[in-house]
This record gives sequence, C-alpha cells and structure tokens, in this order.
Amino acid sequence: MLYDAYEMHRSMMAGASALANFGAGLLQNPANPFAYFGGGAIIGSALEVFAHASATRGKPAFGLTHTTIDGREVAVTEEIVTRLPFGQLKRFRREGVENSPKLLIVAPMSGHYATLLRGTVERMLPSCEVYITDWRDARLVPVSAGRFDLDDYIDYLIAFLEAIGPGAHMLAVCQPSVPSYAAAALMSADGHPCRPKSLTMMGGPVDTREAPTAVNTLATERPHAWFEQNAIATVPMTYPGAGRRVYPGFLQLAGFMSMNLGNHMISHWEMFKHLVQGDGQGAEQTKDFYDEYRAVCDMTAEFYLQTVKLVFQTHALPKGEMTHRGRPVDPAAITDIALLAIEGERDDISGLGQTKAALTLATALPDNKKKYLMAENVGHYGIFNGSKWRNRIAPVVEEWIAANA
Repeated sequence: MLYDAYEMHRSMMAGASALANFGAGLLQNPANPFAYFGGGAIIGSALEVFAHASATRGKPAFGLTHTTIDGREVAVTEEIVTRLPFGQLKRFRREGVENSPKLLIVAPMSGHYATLLRGTVERMLPSCEVYITDWRDARLVPVSAGRFDLDDYIDYLIAFLEAIGPGAHMLAVCQPSVPSYAAAALMSADGHPCRPKSLTMMGGPVDTREAPTAVNTLATERPHAWFEQNAIATVPMTYPGAGRRVYPGFLQLAGFMSMNLGNHMISHWEMFKHLVQGDGQGAEQTKDFYDEYRAVCDMTAEFYLQTVKLVFQTHALPKGEMTHRGRPVDPAAITDIALLAIEGERDDISGLGQTKAALTLATALPDNKKKYLMAENVGHYGIFNGSKWRNRIAPVVEEWIAANA
C-alpha cells in the first residue's frame, strides 16, 4: 500500500514537473516579449526550481571519460568484471597504464547508487586501478533470484576480491565498513591469498555505542518489530522485482532530507536566487548535487533489517557476537591487513569513535599497521567528496596504500 501510494504521487509529480519545466522555458526564452515584464524572470526561476525538485530520476552515470596522470590526459573506460544478481564489479580501465595499486571501493548499500562516490573514484584514478561495487536496485531484481542479506553482502565482497586477484586494497565508505571489516577478518582467518593488503574505513558504524548520532538513536529507540512493520514495503507489479519485500529508497531519502531540512531549503533558495540573477553556473552546481542525492534505490528487507539489528541495536561486531553463516567473525584474526580509520569531526551520521573502534578490535595487528585520521571541520559527505576529500583526505589514503603495497 505504501509503495503504491508513492508510485501514484510520483506519477502526479512527474506531470507537474513537466508542466513547470515547460512554463519555465517559456518565461526564460529571450524571444518571448512577456518574459521581460511582470516578474517573468522570477516566476520562471520559481517554476524551474519546482520542476527540478519534483522530477523523477533514474540511475545516474559515472561519466568519467578521462583522468590526468603525470600531466598527461589518459582515457578511461568502464567495464564489468563480474556480474551477480544484486550487484556487479565495475572497473575503470585507464588506457595504457599498468602496474598501479588495485583499489576496490566498496559503495554503500544505503539507498543511493554507487555513483554517489563519483568524486571518490575520480580522485583515486590517477594513482590506482579503481574497481567499485555497483549495487543493483532491489526492485529490479526478480524474486526468482533469491534473497540478499548481510551474509550475502560479505560473500559478494570476497567474490569481488577474488575476481580482482591478490594484492588489492579496499576502501569502504560508511555502511560497508562493517561487512568489509568482517570480510577482512574471515579471509585473514583462512589465509586467503586474495585478502586485501589494506582496508580503509571512512565514516563507518563499526561501534555505534561511541558518540551516538540521531541515526543511531532512531535505531535504538524502537524495537526491531517496529522497523519490520513500518519501514518495509512490497515492490508493485510495475517493476521486475514485483512481490519482493524491500526498504524503499524514497523512505531513506525522506529520512536524510528531514535531518537537515533547513539546509536543503536554503540550498534551493540559493538556487532560485542564482536563476533570477542569470547565474546559470551557480544554479547548475546545486542541480548536479541534487540530481545525485535524489536518485535512490531500494534495499532488500532482509539486508536492511539484519543491518539494523546487528549493527545498530545489538552491536554484534564490537561485542564479539557477529557471525557469518554461523561462523564467528573474529577481528583478532586480522594480523597483516593494514587498517586506516577516517572520521569527520562534524559527521552527523557516524559519530567520532565509531570507525576508530575497528583499530582497537584488531588486537593481533601491530600498531604500525594501524592509522587514524580525524578530519577537522568535515561532515559525513565531505569525507569522500569535495575539496576537503581531494586535498586533505585522499593524499593520506594514497600514502597508506603505497606504504602497504
């Protein structure tokens, strides 16, 4: 019922967006004499803001066609290395460049597509052969493909590392810090030849008992049954995954938007002012951000509910109670995988200390294989995107990869 109501609302807003976009184009057309009278620029700008805010969005493209290495422009092409029902391993091949460190970037499965990490990939391309976990929208996966939970997520990471081969490094952004850490522990315990050389965790909820945020409080204030009853919906018949139980991406987006509603309203007001002033470039920057931010996908119900319970409610990993298909996940098994924990001082999703806990849990890992970075004046999104990521954080990641190659 919830998903059906959303689909009806989405269809209505798509029509309203198209009409608003037509009106904006008419009032902003220099050939239209009425555009110069009676506040035409203001009305046209308001319609354009509404049209952009209410437009439907699909999966964005990475759009990374080149990078610069040692002052030379190098062509970049995307290729699929491994394809599985709920995700694929994507490689960004740099033409004519060999013998660089292999880096698997583990994108969050938290309502957004892997393209949310476009800036992360772009910054690491000059120094690394970059791969990324390109997760699939659960509403597009037929029920016949089976289920996908946290155990499957870990299995996928191990399979992707095996596809890349020995000597790879891994970088997990936010939510996948926990399954990436678990995969590293399991592969270390097995002496797996494809275990990563290093694991970088950025803003990850390894131990959410440390500096709880509003996200953590929401998960602990309500019983597990509440999430099952109120956050899970059934995919409608209009999608390939019809009948699958999911945590809809639009619910996740609504939650994130409400957390910083004032900031989002200010951003759209600034976009409106840029349009009125004729500053198309300033308006496009805001549009580009929200094109990505509002492009959301669904998660399987079993993955979402298992993550809520194990990561946010019972704190299974830091308490030594996490298992993978019945097998204990022991961080003490990590003895030679270099760990780098990065946190943002102003992170309102994963509080300070939550990611750093991963270093403490790895009791058998030498201190020279552990490193911690607290990025001053950086929020959650700024850890992996933007100028602070490019200029202050990425160099530390590159140095850590080089030091442990």
